[in-house]
Amino acid sequence: MSKVITISREFGSGGREIGVCLAKKLGIPVYDKELIAMAAEDSNISEDLFHANDEVIARQKRINYDDLATVDPFSPAYEIPVSDQLFVIQSKIIRQLANEGPCVIIGRCSDVIVEDAFRVFISSGLKKRVERILALEKEPDEDVKKLESRIRAIDAKRRDYYQYYSGNEWGKPKNYDLCLNSGTLGIERCVEIIANTVSLE
Repeated sequence: MSKVITISREFGSGGREIGVCLAKKLGIPVYDKELIAMAAEDSNISEDLFHANDEVIARQKRINYDDLATVDPFSPAYEIPVSDQLFVIQSKIIRQLANEGPCVIIGRCSDVIVEDAFRVFISSGLKKRVERILALEKEPDEDVKKLESRIRAIDAKRRDYYQYYSGNEWGKPKNYDLCLNSGTLGIERCVEIIANTVSLE
């Protein structure tokens, strides 16, 4: 197995857990929130700033970074939104990790940043995701309607971030090599399927 496996996921679908279990099964590293600390260290930018802008898109028009090579350094074009700067830094770290060998990378548009990655999307029905989050957060009295709204809001944020930086449609099957419903299959079966599929590559 020589590929990098990227995992995109709906909130509450167990995508992170699947990524962690998969990496353990295959004996390779997994990267998720660790990317923030690595990018902060590499760039000398506060880790808090990365966390505050994690999977957040810029409010300004998308900038073509290739154009900056010919722009006067005192031009307003250099007023690049923080979230765009952080995306570039994080992308650099993701590429470096991918070049080091097989690993699992969760989220952050890694499926479009890493060439030739094996791209997985994990989804689940809303009811199953609500049940999972309630079990994990151990808040049985949490208002289900509010939790459903939080799930939809986080999914929307991820969808917007992905589309903004990749130009692709988040969750659309044609953009991935494998799409799995963890609510139907369960976490362990999803890990098994991905591991078996990648080993056949």
